[in-house]
Amino acid sequence: MSELHMGMAITGIEDAARAAGAKIMEIYATDFEARSKDDSSPVTDADEAAEAIILKALAELAPDIPVVAEESAAAGNIPDVSSGSFWLVDPLDGTKEFLKRNGEFTVNIALIEDGAPVMGVVFLPAKETMYSGIVGHGAQKQVGSGNKETIRVRPAPDEGLTVVGSRSHGDPAEMEKFLAGRKVADIKPAGSSLKFCLVAEGEADVYPRLGRTMEWDVAAGHAVLSAAGGTVTLTDGTPFGYAKNAIFENPHFVAWGGLRP
Repeated sequence: MSELHMGMAITGIEDAARAAGAKIMEIYATDFEARSKDDSSPVTDADEAAEAIILKALAELAPDIPVVAEESAAAGNIPDVSSGSFWLVDPLDGTKEFLKRNGEFTVNIALIEDGAPVMGVVFLPAKETMYSGIVGHGAQKQVGSGNKETIRVRPAPDEGLTVVGSRSHGDPAEMEKFLAGRKVADIKPAGSSLKFCLVAEGEADVYPRLGRTMEWDVAAGHAVLSAAGGTVTLTDGTPFGYAKNAIFENPHFVAWGGLRP
């Protein structure tokens, strides 16, 4: 997708994320129930309804670009994305946070080109907060109908790093091992892809993910972080790519702000 088309498309995927978020909040206000998928992860009517809204919007926005979306993938509907561009969609990232009703769940939409995210949006419907970014053109944050504000990673503070970690997942022993020898000022828990966004806007410095994730969980946050000047690597410092395997599962990784691996 050309830079001109990406500039136009970012508005379209922001609108799709907001529409999906509105449906999520509609269901959030009811006595919804969760079901278990084959991998034992939870799914709700909100996940499925939001994904339907996003798939329809992407088909209208860019009909020639295939989409890998979480619930469709769980049902076995995965297009061939071995070459070219594709969308990665998580219609409700942080289903466990949704079930806990803590507001830390997101709608994630990202465009992947040549194995890397080039554009993405992360929308927090419960907080009416949109993070968006086009790599090479910057990242922004918008709360409600307010003005969009440019966001940027911060240099690593002299007083120590603020580390953000998963609220519902993770391995404390692995985290302790990763942080050994680093000067840490604070460790903050957060849900969903919000963790990437906290690093992107300079509220945190590093997000080590030392547990299982799928590509649709991280692509949009990765795009926003990259647009804000950050990076995502594997734990050994090598680049983090997409369409890595048939099931789109990730190895452990680290999202970095102004600090470099």
